[in-house]
Amino acid sequence: MGRNKVGNSAQVGGIETSILDNGLGRGSRIAWINTGTGLRYKVLLDRAMDISDAFYNQYSLAWLSHAGAMPPDRFSDQGMGWIRNFGGGLLTTCGLSHVGGPEEDANGHRGLHGRISNTPAEIVSVIQPDPIKGIMEMSITGIIRETQVFGPSLQLERTISGKLGEAKIVIKDEVVNRGNQKVPHMLLYHVNFGWPLVDEGTKLLWKGDWHSPTPDSDKKIFKEGNPFKTCQSPMKSHSGTGEDVAFIDIEADDKGISTCGLYNEKLHMALSMRFSKKQLPWLVNWQHWGEHEYVTALEPATHPPIGQKAAREENTLTYLNPGERKEYALQLQVLEKENLSEFINQFKL
Repeated sequence: MGRNKVGNSAQVGGIETSILDNGLGRGSRIAWINTGTGLRYKVLLDRAMDISDAFYNQYSLAWLSHAGAMPPDRFSDQGMGWIRNFGGGLLTTCGLSHVGGPEEDANGHRGLHGRISNTPAEIVSVIQPDPIKGIMEMSITGIIRETQVFGPSLQLERTISGKLGEAKIVIKDEVVNRGNQKVPHMLLYHVNFGWPLVDEGTKLLWKGDWHSPTPDSDKKIFKEGNPFKTCQSPMKSHSGTGEDVAFIDIEADDKGISTCGLYNEKLHMALSMRFSKKQLPWLVNWQHWGEHEYVTALEPATHPPIGQKAAREENTLTYLNPGERKEYALQLQVLEKENLSEFINQFKL
């Protein structure tokens, strides 16, 4: 890299923080991260440091809902209120204590997908790259608290990092129980992909045993014999709430790493996602091929989105004791040219 040809590191890439000043997202803090490779993305600092827009060169990677980036609603965790300000984006975090639909039992009321994505972060560090000094790494770290008086009190410390010259996003999370009682813990990374990465013929890449909990209908995609790993054209039956979903017991390699992703042959581009099977044993594939609402998601998770109640009944619910910590890591990478064949060949297309 031409160190003696650059005076300001922002000419190459880095992290820029700002505040949106118009539209539904007005007043929201954001951070744009530019890797200098064509990969750049917007972090929503007031939405648990989730990721909204994401681009590689001229191509959008993420799906954005009609609403797009919106401020948090701290009391959206009632019923289906969560979807009113679900902006989509490359990453929406679900949890930290409930993942699934609205429910009620002896342990309380829980709204769709929990509270964490509607919680602002306290930013504790921004580390910029300095290619003049040969420092290519950059990161932003924040603390997000899901807490109330008398508990539960869960804390998420999130670091999003990258390196100039690499088309890669690394998310490292630590969840800790700051309270004084044992509490339930569920976590799901709702990673949403849209056009043009997702298009007719785009391949969904994953391996593992799967089942689909949805009933058979004209909306159904996940049936034996159906080409459900190939993205569909927009479907009239997916207008409104039409969708389908599969719960996947994803395979892992001999190091315990699970890999999934998408491959768009027309763009000569793929996106890979890697994570620890031990940390995140499940993968959810959501497909919603509505007109003007055309999206698929690959969602690594501690549990399928069945909710606290069902997980408790089947004895799979995770608990964190006071002071106990859980660590998670997720890596997303755009692949093309020499990296592309090696990645897609493992799925035997």
